[in-house]
Amino acid sequence: MKHRILLSLAAALLLAACSAPKADVPVYVWHLIGNNTVLDSLQKDFQAWKSHGVTGVCIETRSMEQIEQVAALAHQEGLEYHAWIPSMLRSGMPHEWYAVNRLGQSADMYPSYANTYRFLDPANPEVKEFLTQQYMTIASIPNVDYVRLDFMRYPDVILASGLGELYGLQDVEGEYAPADYCYCENCVRIFKEQTGIDITEVEDPSQVPQWAQFRCDQITLFVDKVARAVHQLGKKVSVDVFPGPTSYAEHMVRQQWNQWMVDMFFPMNYNDFYGETPDWITGVVKEEVQAAGTIPVMSGLRTTLHWRENETKPKQSYFGLGPDELKTAILKSLEAGATGVCLFKPSRMEEAHWTALEEALAEYKAK
Repeated sequence: MKHRILLSLAAALLLAACSAPKADVPVYVWHLIGNNTVLDSLQKDFQAWKSHGVTGVCIETRSMEQIEQVAALAHQEGLEYHAWIPSMLRSGMPHEWYAVNRLGQSADMYPSYANTYRFLDPANPEVKEFLTQQYMTIASIPNVDYVRLDFMRYPDVILASGLGELYGLQDVEGEYAPADYCYCENCVRIFKEQTGIDITEVEDPSQVPQWAQFRCDQITLFVDKVARAVHQLGKKVSVDVFPGPTSYAEHMVRQQWNQWMVDMFFPMNYNDFYGETPDWITGVVKEEVQAAGTIPVMSGLRTTLHWRENETKPKQSYFGLGPDELKTAILKSLEAGATGVCLFKPSRMEEAHWTALEEALAEYKAK
C-alpha cells in the first residue's frame, strides 16, 4: 500500500510539472531619451509597454541625473532597469585613447564606416580606468538593476553581408584594413612581448591567429574588470553582443562573449543585417544558448515602421521586422531556447507590432 501511495504521488507530481503553465517570458525594450524628455510622457510609455508584456527597459540617457530619475520611474512602474551605456564608442576623449587601424590612422580622426564610429582602445590602461569608474558610479545609483554595456567591441573588421550596400562596400572580401584595430604602439609592443611577432612587419595580419586572439583577449579582460567592479557594488552586468559568438561575433568584432563574467546576454540577432530571413534566428539562437551556458540569453530583434510592401524604406530604417516577421522571430527565438527577447526599438513599433508580440507570447505559453 505504501509503495502504491508513493507511486501515485510521484505520478501526480510529474503530471503537475508537465501541466504547469510556463513562466512569463522576459521582454525588454531598448530606448534612447534626449535632454528634453518629459518624465510624465516617459511614464506613460512605460505603462503602455508594460501593458503589452514588457518586463524591463534598457535606457540610454544623457546624464547621471537622468539615470537616477528614469531608473526610479521604471521601478515605480514595476520594470527592471538596465542603464544602457556605450563603451568603446565615444567622442571627445583624449586623442591617445583612440584605437589605431592597420593603416596607422586613429579612430578619432579617421573613423571607419560612419563619422560616429570613433572607437577607443580597450587595451589602454587609462581607458579601462576611466570607464570602470564611470560604470561604478552608475552602479551606485539607486534603482539601477544592471549596468548595460553596449559597443564593448572593436569596429566591424568584417562587415555583415547585408550592410555592404549601405556603406558602399559590397565588394570587400575578408578583413577590411581601415576597420582593423588596434595597431597603436602599446598594443604592438605588448603583442610582440607575448608572442615574439612584430605585427607591423607581417604582410597580412589577418592570417595570424594569435593576433586575432590578442584582440579578443583585450575585450574579455576589460569586460571582466568592469564586471568585478560592478558586482562588488551588488549590481549586475548585461551586454549587447553580436550573434554567435563563433559564427559571427568572434571574427567580426573580436567578441568571445561566452568567456565573459557577466549576468545577461543580449545578442543582436538582426537577420537582415546578414541577408537572412527570420528563419535564420533559430540556428543562431541555439548556438548562443549553448555558448552562454547558465547565463540568460535575450534575443535582440530589430523592428521597423517601414514594413508595407508599397512603402519605400529610408536608409536609416532600412532594416527591421514588420509585425508578421516579428511574431515569427519571437517564436523562433523562444523555441530555440532564448530566455526572452529584447526589442529595438519601441519608437519603431506600431500597434500591429505590439499585437504581434502579445500573440507570440500567448502562443508560446500555450504550447
